[in-house]
Amino acid sequence: MVVKVHGSAMAACPQRVMVCLIELGVDFELIHVDLDSLEQKKPDFLLLQPFGHVPVIEEGDFRLFESRAIIRYYAAKYVDKGTKLTGTTLEEKALVDQWLEVESNNFNDLVYNMVLQLLVFPKMGHKSDMTLVQKCADELEKVFDIYEQRLSKSKYLAGDFFSLADLSHLPSLRFVMNEGGFAHLVTKRKCLQDWYLDISSRPSWNKVLDLMIMKKSEMSPGPAKEEA
Repeated sequence: MVVKVHGSAMAACPQRVMVCLIELGVDFELIHVDLDSLEQKKPDFLLLQPFGHVPVIEEGDFRLFESRAIIRYYAAKYVDKGTKLTGTTLEEKALVDQWLEVESNNFNDLVYNMVLQLLVFPKMGHKSDMTLVQKCADELEKVFDIYEQRLSKSKYLAGDFFSLADLSHLPSLRFVMNEGGFAHLVTKRKCLQDWYLDISSRPSWNKVLDLMIMKKSEMSPGPAKEEA
């Protein structure tokens, strides 16, 4: 059964779900939700996700929202299919969960605030708070110092195997390395940079990036037609 993923190819949380599904070899259909027009806040969508956020997945009669809950669900459901993303021992699984919590609470919140200030608010006509952006960058330095220490001891965050903990970082890291303009926070830390280059080169992530580029192209207005 094809999984329906309601969201936008350009949004971080749907990207997290899509890269997980690709790693597991699970077929999915992306149902585009126009975030710019606030489609996610309209009554029809609120029937799917009462908080008005993306993504939401549908698989038959089953529905689930919150991207990290979704990737945990599919990694457990298809534990014997595709990449084993949760580890094998109880201890490995605990470490995956630990670093997923770190990603959510210590890393992603900082990047999310940066995205709001640098991308979302300007698009809405609001001024960016660059003091807050710099404060988040300073805090991110501290987080990345801890990552550097961890990655000096293991190839990936939860151990020597690629897991949900690494995968979950990809969307926000893409922003840090590109639009955010803070690539130096990663590149000046050798172990962190090696890890980023490793996980961002995975075929699953490149497929998500290709989908993002394709959707952007479809949404961009074409050249104006000349009058006959």
